[in-house]
Order: sequence, then C-alpha cells, then structure tokens
Amino acid sequence: MSAAGIGDTRTRILEAAVACIERRGLAKSSLEDVANQAGLSRATLYRWFEGGRDQLITETVAWETRRFLTRLAEVIGAEDQLEDQLVQGLVFGHQAVLDHVLLQRILSSEPEAFLSEFHATLPALDQLTRDYFVELLGRARLRPGLDVDLAAEYLARLFVSYLGSQGSWDLSDRDAVHTLVRTQFLAGIRPAEPAN
Repeated sequence: MSAAGIGDTRTRILEAAVACIERRGLAKSSLEDVANQAGLSRATLYRWFEGGRDQLITETVAWETRRFLTRLAEVIGAEDQLEDQLVQGLVFGHQAVLDHVLLQRILSSEPEAFLSEFHATLPALDQLTRDYFVELLGRARLRPGLDVDLAAEYLARLFVSYLGSQGSWDLSDRDAVHTLVRTQFLAGIRPAEPAN
C-alpha cells in the first residue's frame, strides 16, 4: 500500500470517529460504530489502533486539536503585526470553538469525559503553541532583554486560557479584543511607548 493510502485509511477512520462522536457522544461511540461509519472492518481499526477504542478516542481528540491549530495558524499568518495576529487568532478561535459541533456536543453532555481525553493532549498542545509563539515573537519588535521562550510560554498559556474561558471579555468584539491584547498580552512584551 502506498504512503498516501496509509494516511488516507487512518484519516478515514479518524473522520468516522469524529462523525460518530458528534452523533452519539464519547461514551456511546463504539469501535463497531466507527468501523461502520468508515466502511471498514473492526479488524482494520485494530490494525491502526491496537489499543482499541481508548486509543482511537485519544488520537481522535489529538487529531481534531491539531486540525484546529492548523486552521488557527493559517488565519494568524494572514496578519503582519503581532497585535493583529493575536487579535485575529482570538476572534477566529473563539468563533471556531463555538461553531465546533463535536466540541459543543461533548461539552454539553460529557464535559468530564472530554476533559479527561483533552488532558492527554495538553503537553503536545502546550509545546505546539509555545513553539508557534516563539516563531511569531521572532518577527516582532520586543522589549529589550525579553526572554523570548518565557514570553512565548506566557502568550501560549494566556491564549489557550482565553479561548477556553473568555471571562468578562467579548471575544466577538474586535475592538474589545484589541484592548485585551494590548493590556493583557503585550504590555510587558512590546517596547515601551515613548513618553510624550
């Protein structure tokens, strides 16, 4: 089988798992449901996910998280300035979370199960977002002496935190998000503004 065929089968299984979880939830989605959705045998699923249902669910959550981050990076990459990148990322990310059928289904019916599965992806998510912010900061004007790795870690944690819980900020209001980014995200990162 070609490398493309291998990736296609795995993607087909993961897409089928997403469809099943959207329809039935985490707890009620079985390997048989996913196999039927994908048009494959259970034996084929076990060849790809030897750990069975638990491995498939964990990898599906990780896969969906990576797909979200890829879309987010594309949106952020369309902007040139760090403030605009963060604003665009927060506005887009907030709406994408609200519009994500799978995520909303699980959060409304099985939040504990989602948090348990999502917890397994956190180290990889932290590393991906931190690395991405290191890259963004590498192209921005920064406060002299700033530790870029620490600043990237701070931005990544703050960014993910606000996507998870916006608090009193309206992340659909671009002006409000600009204020949030200037006051909470970038206040200690950008060079100080010259006094008038």
